[in-house]
This record gives sequence, C-alpha cells and structure tokens, in this order.
Amino acid sequence: MSSETTELYSSTPALDLRPLLFANLACTMAMIAYVPLIGPIARTLGLAPWQAGATVTVAGLLWLLLARVWGNASDRLGRRSILLFGCAGVAVSYALLSLFVDLALYWLPVSAISFAGLLIGRGAVGAFYAAIPASGQALIADNFPPHARAATMARMGVANAVGMVFGPALAALLAQYSLSLPLYVMAVLPCLAFVLLFIYLPAQEHHLGQRAQPIRLSDPRLRHPLAVAFIATLSVAVAQITVGFFALDHLALPPAAAAQAAGITLTLVGVSLILTQLIIARLKWPARRMVHVGAAVAGLGFAGVCFVSQVWQLWLCYFVAAMGMGWVFPAFSALAANAVNADEQGSAAGAVGAAQGLGVVLGPLLGSSVYAFAPYLPYLLISLLLLLISAWPIRTQPK
Repeated sequence: MSSETTELYSSTPALDLRPLLFANLACTMAMIAYVPLIGPIARTLGLAPWQAGATVTVAGLLWLLLARVWGNASDRLGRRSILLFGCAGVAVSYALLSLFVDLALYWLPVSAISFAGLLIGRGAVGAFYAAIPASGQALIADNFPPHARAATMARMGVANAVGMVFGPALAALLAQYSLSLPLYVMAVLPCLAFVLLFIYLPAQEHHLGQRAQPIRLSDPRLRHPLAVAFIATLSVAVAQITVGFFALDHLALPPAAAAQAAGITLTLVGVSLILTQLIIARLKWPARRMVHVGAAVAGLGFAGVCFVSQVWQLWLCYFVAAMGMGWVFPAFSALAANAVNADEQGSAAGAVGAAQGLGVVLGPLLGSSVYAFAPYLPYLLISLLLLLISAWPIRTQPK
C-alpha cells in the first residue's frame, strides 16, 4: 500500500458502522422472513409449489442482474445515496407486497393474479436489496485499510446472520395472528434503517473525485474472489434446499418432524455464523488464509452429512459447515476490495454481488437435480467444490 493511500486512511475519520449494520440486519430480516411464509400463503391462494419457489428465486435473479448496476452507481453517486435509495426501495416494495398479500388472502383472486403480484412484489424487494451489500461493502473498503477489511466485513456478516435467525423466528411468532401481519412488521424495519442512515451516516466519499471505472466480470484480478463467492453461495443454497428432503428421505422422519429438524438445523447455522464472525472480527487473519481454512472446514462439515444416521448428527455437521462458511463470506468480499483501486470499489462489490446472486439462482436447481440421484450427492458435490477452493493456489502476495 502506497504512502499516499496510507495517509488517506489515517486522515479519514473513523466510520461509525452501526447504521450500516442495522440496515443489513433490517433488510436481511425482511428478505428471509418471506421464505417460511410463502408456503402457507401459496397454499391458501391455490398456487403450485413451483410458483411459490419462483417467487423466492426471483429475488436472487434480480440480485444477480442488478448488483453490478448498484455498485457502479455507488462509485458515481456515492455510497450513502445508494444505501438510502436501496433502503427506501425495500421499504416501499415490502409495504406494497404486504398490502397485496393482505388483499389477496381476503379476496382470493385467480391464481394467475396472485402469482403475478407475488412475483412482482418479491422481485422489487430483491432488486432494491441488491443495493445494500454492494454499496455497504464498498463503503467499508473506502474507510478501512486492506488488512482490516476482512474483520470489518465480518461485522456485516454478523448482522446478516442475526437477521437470518430472527427474521424467520419473528415471522413464525406473528403468523399465528395473520399471514400478512409479519410482512407488515418487516416493512417497518427498512424504514427505520433509512432514518438511521439518513441521520447518522455521513457522506465520506473520499475517492469520488476520480472517474469511476466499471470492472468486467472477466477481470483477472477478481477471478479468485468471484469464484469463491459463487461456490460459497452456491453451497449454502444447495444445503438449504436439500435439508428438509434429506430429513424426510434419509432419516425417515415424518413430515412434521422433518420440518422441525430442518428448522432447528438452519437456526443452528445462524447461531454458528454469528459466533464465528464475532471471533473473526477480533482476529487479524489475512483474507486468503480465512478462505483456505474456512473452505476446508465447511467442506469437511458437508462431507460429514454423507455419514449421518441420526438427526443430531445432521445438526452437528451443519453447525461445523457454517463455522467454515463464517470465515469464507467476509473473506471473499475483502479479497475483491483489496484487488482493485479506490475508484473501482463499488464496481468490485457489485461483481461479488453478481457472483452471489448467480449462486442463489443456480443452487436450488443444482441441489434438487443432484438430489434426485441420491440424498448424499448434493453434499458430496459442494464438499468437493469447497475443498477445491481451499486448495486454490495463490501466486500473488497475500493481502
């Protein structure tokens, strides 16, 4: 790092991450809370399972398509502006989605109208949500030197993990009163995030005097971070889509017990992510070391599922795998940020978001397709992919 860059970071006031962390927490809770509700909503509205799945997948697809757009926009217009716009968009989209669900559950329109409304509403939420991680990661890269980025981004990971745990839990608690009530409550969270960002997040765009340079996905500097981002997100998506079926078919649990086992498994994943990333935030490991160790641990955890015969063993394997993923997720964001110049940070964060979005879209398709041959095959596949990432040779100097 040059002396000019060092002086830049040393002269920049310390960034208060709390508004950004709350925005990540709030928007993640809103995004993930929809997932446990769509099954009962779809059944009430007479939708087919594939239609319910499509309304979940569309958010990942739009994340894939728009992450680079938002990242490039944050290079031109500033991180704060895009964060505020993203939070406002999530809030408005979620409120309209909640209203549509409420009216649809009351009027019970034809299934085509219900499907179109859910698809558009959920798609709009995903489109605006894509702005939050892209501009947030770039904001961290603006304000923290390379050696501190992985640990700092782990704090964002903690916020996301907390949202993944408490979003479904709060949705389940409120759903006993009304299927639309959890959606209305979740719509309030991005509104609060917008207010906190508007009041407490200053405009610190210290590099925006330069011309923003959009980065191609084929840029060799990002080859390793994007591969890690894609495989890590793909692995998580595969593990999420298969866990319930695995409990049904391999562990021979009845449907209610299988659903409970899957819910506990995913809750333990969130707890593991929180604990792991709290540890990372206090360590000084370089990002590449975090990828090597984390991918190996996650790969071994998922490989262990192939030998599971009881439900507690499934919980243990997922907990271990989540520990590894907790190291990997902040690391690939830091690797991307460290690989590019100051005027490319938003574009790099957007490229990482696009790689994650691709993993979110392809993961359920790949997981369900491979699962059709044998319940353990999806876990064997993602284990091999993660172990390959762990062994990826790095010829450049670590950052």
